[in-house]
Amino acid sequence: MESAFVVGGGVLKHGGCGRIEVCGARNAWKDGACIARGSKRVVLVKMEANKSGGATTTTTKESEKESKRNMRREIMASDKFNRRGFKASKEEVEGMMTSEFTSELIKELREEAYTVKRGDITVKLAKSYGFCWGVERAVAIAYETRQQYPTETLWLTNEVIHNPIVNQRLADMGVKFVPQEGLTKDLTVVNDGDVVILPAFGATLEEMQYLTSRGVQIVDTTCPWVSKVWNTLDRHQRVNCTSVIHGKWKHEETIATASFAEKYLIVLNLDEAKYVCDYIANGGDREEFLEKFKNAVSEGFDPDVDLQAVGIANQTTMLKGETEEIGKLFEKTMMQRYGVKEIANRFIAFNTICDATQERQDAMYELVNEPQDLMLVIGGFNSSNTSHLQEIAEHAGLTSYWVNSPECIGPDNTILYRKSDGSEFTLNDFLPSGPVTIAVTSGASTPDKVVEDCLERVFMIHKLHA
Repeated sequence: MESAFVVGGGVLKHGGCGRIEVCGARNAWKDGACIARGSKRVVLVKMEANKSGGATTTTTKESEKESKRNMRREIMASDKFNRRGFKASKEEVEGMMTSEFTSELIKELREEAYTVKRGDITVKLAKSYGFCWGVERAVAIAYETRQQYPTETLWLTNEVIHNPIVNQRLADMGVKFVPQEGLTKDLTVVNDGDVVILPAFGATLEEMQYLTSRGVQIVDTTCPWVSKVWNTLDRHQRVNCTSVIHGKWKHEETIATASFAEKYLIVLNLDEAKYVCDYIANGGDREEFLEKFKNAVSEGFDPDVDLQAVGIANQTTMLKGETEEIGKLFEKTMMQRYGVKEIANRFIAFNTICDATQERQDAMYELVNEPQDLMLVIGGFNSSNTSHLQEIAEHAGLTSYWVNSPECIGPDNTILYRKSDGSEFTLNDFLPSGPVTIAVTSGASTPDKVVEDCLERVFMIHKLHA
């Protein structure tokens, strides 16, 4: 026998296999599985019915009466939902993080006007770099959770941040990661009595609803800047605007953010925004539009109807300048299409650009103008904010290497690096002999100790190959 309950505009359908998956209204069910059709991007979450019988059946009509904002707030108000960490463990965790993540070399760089010399190597550090407050907070809460629940099974629904060293450290503490294949997460691994940590990027409404229905302890490390974007989407919904999200539709943060929107369209860059604005202004091929954005629109999206009023939001790690340019483009387009007098009813925008992202990008624009022989951009290969730092260096025409760990820098003077588009390369003899000036920055998920370890390898290589 099959049963279903509605959450967040999709259906959690329980088939005979004892699993529940999120399925949108335009998708079909066959043999207990969700078959995607149409232009909707479906992120499946394998789930299991509440073993204690806590999952309740809700009709579509009842669900529609409650906004996603209210659903989210109701979940967060639960006594099983912790957003503040654990005070009893804070002092101990602070000591652990200081020991594991701080760097004497980085401290020296700050004290010496962000420039130091080691032999023939001059290092110039960006004036804003590395761990941001939101990331540091997320890692600290994850550490505190392990201290608070020393014997319970702990799960992370994603990497807590995009840094392989930090995530490995949590794994070493016994924290497990929910299995994921593509965009499908298997939450059936979570058992009664387990503790689930939500990462800094946030979690989808459907994930939060399911975990709440299971009655497990949830610890939320979502960055407050990400939550600020969700609040902006709430405002869009109140004035019946479609949320245009500047972001990457596969990125965990954008997936979570989109789940809190009623109607949304995700644009990756200015080119995609121009395509959409041209459609608003001049019309176009509806089927071509839906095919182009098949993974980046809400259920039942109709560009002829849903682009009559828009609000701008963004993935917090995107390029600040591009987000601003996209916002201005949509505002101008809506004025051209509907007239200046109508703009207040057709366009809405709030500043949702993360301060830390903005500061690191501004510092990078300053650093690329400094005299240098090469640049090191240090951060996780799946880190969006780090990719944009690398992009700034590439646009400036610099020799720049994006590495995600010290192991990328080999003792034989080789380097494994990526470009901002994700393409990966290995280069021999990357470090020239003689005097060298190296500019350095790091993504918001990168501990200072990782930067130091990368630079120590560079110092060693230069000494060996001088």
